[in-house]
Amino acid sequence: MRAILVKRNDPRSEDDRNELQMNELRELAGAAGYEIISELTQTRYPDRRYHMGRGKVEELAQMVSELKPDKVIFHNPLSTMQIYNISETCRCETIDKFQLILEIFATRATTHRSKLQVELARLEYELPRARAVISILKKDERPGFMGLGGYEDSYAQDIKNRMARIRNELETIQKDNESLRAHRHSKGFSLAAFAGYTNAGKSTLFNALVDEDVESKDMLFTTLLPTTRSLEVEGRDILVTDTVGFIEDLPHWMVDAFRSTLDEIFLADVVLLVVDSSEPIEIIRKKLLVCHETMWDQLQEVVIVTVFNKIDLITDEELQEKITDLEYLAPNSVAVSAKTGFGFEKLKTQIRNLLPEWKRINLTLPLSEEGMSIVAWIYDEGVVHNINYTDMISIDFEARDKVINKAISLVSRLS
Repeated sequence: MRAILVKRNDPRSEDDRNELQMNELRELAGAAGYEIISELTQTRYPDRRYHMGRGKVEELAQMVSELKPDKVIFHNPLSTMQIYNISETCRCETIDKFQLILEIFATRATTHRSKLQVELARLEYELPRARAVISILKKDERPGFMGLGGYEDSYAQDIKNRMARIRNELETIQKDNESLRAHRHSKGFSLAAFAGYTNAGKSTLFNALVDEDVESKDMLFTTLLPTTRSLEVEGRDILVTDTVGFIEDLPHWMVDAFRSTLDEIFLADVVLLVVDSSEPIEIIRKKLLVCHETMWDQLQEVVIVTVFNKIDLITDEELQEKITDLEYLAPNSVAVSAKTGFGFEKLKTQIRNLLPEWKRINLTLPLSEEGMSIVAWIYDEGVVHNINYTDMISIDFEARDKVINKAISLVSRLS
């Protein structure tokens, strides 16, 4: 498929931000499988009918006539009437960035949960536009057909009903996930989650760290459904999750639709915020701001480790300059290369140091079958530092409060 990319630049925006946004649109179009055959930009305030100036839309129509693209893709969010007006003028299907993201998500959704989330996001996008859509569809119909507004109300209500059913199903899935998460915590697992701007190298780093083979490509939104694997770090069992990436101006309806996915980040003990250190410092700064804005309300008490990835592509001097300049946005920074494995041990140590503290205790148990059974359970649930066998068993270990309390309870029953 072939596409023309269009962007209206805000006169108040900086040039580097405009370039970041246009480059992001290029990557999104590539991720959706489009061949970019031309680009068009204009710097002005939005026009109510076309979002761009009428003259620029006519210029776009001429480009469409000559190049014959399959779609015109706008970076800017468009109203239903603006999409209709542009499509009518250019005689070509027109979509905006968020419709493009929904296309990508629809092709990447492979599980029931992810398909529900994509459908919910699509319906969230369509709902405020429902009345305008029906008005357009009725342009050639007789006045008063089915009663004034009847179509609109019925169509909007159908969308709301379907959204309610999807939310109920996702809530059920989320309750199951929370029960599983609580079970993992009770079994002694700590939880860590990768987060960050899309295409920062999260999946590549995840694969290298846990020796896994999650799909990893140089394109946006490769990861749509979270993948969780175990990792042992200095005696602590950690469950690490790879999650969907963030993007600038991610609308609330998309965040809401993927709430059950993002909760993998929000409910973690440690968040590994991955950045592409090979990018220019201003681009990294803006992407870090996007990530913090997306996560801010939910991560007030969660520890963040900022992982500067892809350091094999820059010099040590460039890396140090970026870490120093971005210190206020990049807490607990660690430099790694997912490609070479450099920095992995330091990253694991940083994770271990920032995990919730476990308590350490020394217990004495009878040297019996029941006592040995408790010892085996403690080995599974905590970290044993020392154990002595005499006429009794003396075990020095650390674990979560729940594990320690249960161990004390089990020992007291043997007395």
